[in-house]
Amino acid sequence: MHRILVVDDEEKIRELIKKYAEFEGYSVCEAGNGIEAIEILGRESIDLIVLDVMMPELDGFSTCKEIRKTSDVPVIMLSARGEEYDRIHGFELGVDDYVVKPFSPKELMMRVGAVIGRGRKSELAREKFECDGLEVDFTARTAKLDGVRIDLSPKEYELLSYMVKNRNIALTREKLITEVWGYDFYGDDRTLDTHIKLLRKRLGDCSKHIVTLRGVGYRFETEGA
Repeated sequence: MHRILVVDDEEKIRELIKKYAEFEGYSVCEAGNGIEAIEILGRESIDLIVLDVMMPELDGFSTCKEIRKTSDVPVIMLSARGEEYDRIHGFELGVDDYVVKPFSPKELMMRVGAVIGRGRKSELAREKFECDGLEVDFTARTAKLDGVRIDLSPKEYELLSYMVKNRNIALTREKLITEVWGYDFYGDDRTLDTHIKLLRKRLGDCSKHIVTLRGVGYRFETEGA
């Protein structure tokens, strides 16, 4: 049974999420603020965190930043603010999904299932890709630029890894979303665009290898490099 930590300062919202999560077969624990959430994560095994942004004592962004220092547990962030800046900031901190309030509890559960279901895919053999100072180690799940490790969120790495493995191939938006986020992803194209934008920022000069194919998707291009 997967265990979910619901973090929100509003008790009614915690109760609503807990009701639907338990109906779906999840075990649920609750925290009323970020400090409580970090304490719980330190002593219990958690498979996914549903984390509100606006909370007293320690807001959701700060809480996620602290969590990412020691754990890569999946995080779905809840926020009453849906501006691009907030979504980008959340993804930069390593958030796996972003849900805007008011939300549908059923949709939230679908997103929870999608994130948990994707899991982590281990690589069977040590394999690396190198080009123009960019090095992607598929076994260690790391990327370096000119020998310096790039700080990538789990989804940024998975997107880069998939594009590199399928380099010089036109990848449709639908294909990228399906392969990186899963068949049961309930987000929209903006999630892919946001991650591409962040990935290009991380890659610096090597961002030139990520080519936009208007009306189609993207291609990681190395021919002629």
